Parts: sequence; structure tokens; C-alpha cells
Amino acid sequence: MNWTPARRAASRFVSGESLSDAINAIAGLNRRGIRATLDHLGENTTNPQESHQATADILSAIDAIDQFSVQANVSLKLTQIGLNLGSDVCSENLSRILQYAQDRQIFVRIDMEDSSTVDRTLGIWRQMRSAGFLNTGVVIQAYLHRSAVDVGEILNEGGFIRLCKGAYQEPPTVAISKKSDVDQNYDFLVEKMIDMTLTLGCPGGSSDGRTPPISAIATHDPERLRHAKVYALKRGLPNSALEFQMLFGIRQDLQEQCAREGYPVRIYVPYGTEWYPFYMRRLAERPANLWFFLSNFFRR
Repeated sequence: MNWTPARRAASRFVSGESLSDAINAIAGLNRRGIRATLDHLGENTTNPQESHQATADILSAIDAIDQFSVQANVSLKLTQIGLNLGSDVCSENLSRILQYAQDRQIFVRIDMEDSSTVDRTLGIWRQMRSAGFLNTGVVIQAYLHRSAVDVGEILNEGGFIRLCKGAYQEPPTVAISKKSDVDQNYDFLVEKMIDMTLTLGCPGGSSDGRTPPISAIATHDPERLRHAKVYALKRGLPNSALEFQMLFGIRQDLQEQCAREGYPVRIYVPYGTEWYPFYMRRLAERPANLWFFLSNFFRR
């Protein structure tokens, strides 16, 4: 972590190690008409104390959004707040976070992790909704065979979805292997999301940037972006009802293009001292991740 080239490379994709670094980065995005999701890096806590500290860090992030009035919300990983320590630990921490965020009218996105966590993640998400916490949504990964069913069920429940392709190494029994097939499934799921958004009356996000539209399309793939826009236009979906989400430091040109076209755009802004283990795990476990970051390092 102290190796200068490594820190310099990571700084392209991570806003900094401190919460103030992240808030400054978000303020810069807001000046460009772009919203953010604040992501405190970390996952796979190994004891309750670590999970409680991660929870406290997320509460601090919510506080900072409220204090500095930036257009942002927060994301978290359930293994960060104790999913692998038992559902009770995780549920207790998550309910604290959601209540704190709800009091400040801030949305919380539950990130999806590897396939072994999907059922538990969706189960806890539904548990929170049953408890009255509607200020939360989930991430669905288009490369999983199960995702069409999951998207349909979540949308029928009125849930918020962030659709991405997927970044974990999964076996063929669980995930689609061929890129072109993943792209095709991604487009199919986008169409389902747009159709349901129309059925629900095309709700947009909040004007303060704290709550997103129901459907969030997370991709840097120009063809996937084009397909979503063309289909939304064909179906008559207002631009305000479809949010495009991208990662910090990647394809600023696409970010600004979508914003100019009148779409809400949200950037995931990661921060924290866990940047090295987080990125090393992602790069090591799936070769496509390494190529993705390398190919985007020298372009804006």
C-alpha cells in the first residue's frame, strides 16, 4: 500500500483514504451535474467488532452527505457489516444504517457480491422492506443465469435495481461465460426494467440526488448505453426515470454525454484504507477485471 506506483494507479479509481477526500470528489461531480454513491471500501469482516466499526463508518458517511448537502447516497456490502457472521448480526447493523438514512431521506444501495451470497442478500433486503425500510435497493448481475427471475420478482415488489454485468469469477453452472451472451442478457434485463418502470408510472429520483429512479443502468459499454436509450425512447420513458451509473475515474466522456442528454448520472465514489485488498481481490479473481481497469487507465 505504500508503494508509490500502486497508490498512483489506485488513485485514478479511488477518491482517497478519508471521508473528506470522498466528499470533495462528490462536490466536484455535483458541479458537473453528476450525482454520486458514496462507497466505504471493505468486505468480509471476520468478527462482530469489525462489523460494528464498518457500520459506524457508514453512518459517518450518511452524516457527511447530510452535513455538506451533496447530491449523493451510500452503498454497502452485506459481508462488510457481518453477513458471514450470521444473519442476526448483519440485520441488526443494516437496520441501524437504514433507520439513520431514512431519518435523513437518504437511499442505501445493497451491493451484490459473489453468487453464494445472492439468496441471503435478497432475503435480508426483503426483511428490511417488511420492516418498513423502503429507502433501499439491490444490485443484480446480468451474467448470472438466475437474474431474469430475480429482476422480475424484485420489480413486481416495487424494488429498486442497479443492473451491472458482474465482476466475480463464477462457474458456467452459475454464470453466463460468453461476453456476447452476457451483453444480450443485459439488454433483455434492461428492457424488462424499462417496461416495469412504465407500469409503475415512471417515478424519477429525488431532486436532491439522494434517491435514484427505480431503474439504474450500470455500465461503461457504449453499446449497452445506446440500447437502453433507444429502447427507452421507443417505449416513451422520460429521461428522468432512467439513471445511468458508472465508476469513479472511468469514461468521463460517457458520463458527461449522458448528463447532457438529460439523464440522471450517478458515479460510485469509493474511499477508505481498504483500497489495496479490495482491488487486488477483484483483479486477481477475474482476468476480465484486470483488462477493464488497464484499458480505462489511459482514457477519460
